[in-house]
Amino acid sequence: MSSTHIPRGYQPTLNLYSTQHAISLIKRVFQDDLSAALNLKRVSAPLFVDPSTGLNDDLNGVERPVTFDIPAAGIDAAVVHSLAKWKRMALWRYDFHPGKGIYTDMNAIRRDEELDNLHSVYVDQWDWEKVITRELRNEHTLREAVRAIVNAVCDAQLTVRGRFPSIGGELLERNVFFITSQELEDLYPDNTPKERENLIVREKKTVFIEKIGGKLRSGKPHDGRAPDYDDWDLNGDILFYHAPLDMAMEISSMGIRVDAESLSRQLRIAGCEERRNLPFHRMLLANELPLTMGGGIGQSRLCMLLLGKAHIGEVQSSIWDQATLRACEEAHIQLL
Repeated sequence: MSSTHIPRGYQPTLNLYSTQHAISLIKRVFQDDLSAALNLKRVSAPLFVDPSTGLNDDLNGVERPVTFDIPAAGIDAAVVHSLAKWKRMALWRYDFHPGKGIYTDMNAIRRDEELDNLHSVYVDQWDWEKVITRELRNEHTLREAVRAIVNAVCDAQLTVRGRFPSIGGELLERNVFFITSQELEDLYPDNTPKERENLIVREKKTVFIEKIGGKLRSGKPHDGRAPDYDDWDLNGDILFYHAPLDMAMEISSMGIRVDAESLSRQLRIAGCEERRNLPFHRMLLANELPLTMGGGIGQSRLCMLLLGKAHIGEVQSSIWDQATLRACEEAHIQLL
């Protein structure tokens, strides 16, 4: 089901060729800045995993992974939803030490994703993860990483504007406004979570919403989070104001990852205690995996943001429903 909306009067500022050139520039510049800021090394990552390992992410717990059989291996494989758990295993296998980490290009298929201006069944993001010490599992560490990512985004925007001055518009806000999901609910108790995000981002421009996953005083979480990668008390989303759509755009979901204690608690709260027997979870509960922090940064979302695009199909190639194709054609928007 599509809910595509094309703003009245929207006109792309770059033609097809210039858009492709700009996408390439953004991806080169941003990943170099990100790896330098967070001390990350690039690694290769899987497109699919063996479901029995417990490495695939369950997102909100209802999304169905794309699966297929591999006769030569005698198993059924699942296309990844994200690489949050795989990265942590990789840091253990590669023997990374505190202060160092990895990043990778993550490509995924989320078959149950709703189609709109910001969402596609094809997901492309930079997934990153780094090892931290027990002493660094705190809010200060999380916020410093948020600021580093925001600065890398803003620096990439300056580079792109220098090469393509026709993009125009206001520059992104570097100063991050931090607010917990409970504080946001208290501020706008009569609004839905998405409405709250739009309201706070229209005012503050660049926002990090903290502590996502657990139930709020209303009885519902701000948004869904799987119980076995982020610590719900030490995570959040980076949101930027996106002027063409006059709304909040989530660029990154990130956090300090669960340790044995928070994993045990969150599995119990989520009613997922059967996962304790999966290989990944057994290792984590036995304190055999390193303590880490990490997240994902949407590549197409970032390109949309920096190029002032109104639809994600302008910066990535995917499959769309007829309503979306018709709406974009009527607005003279060329989808890739």
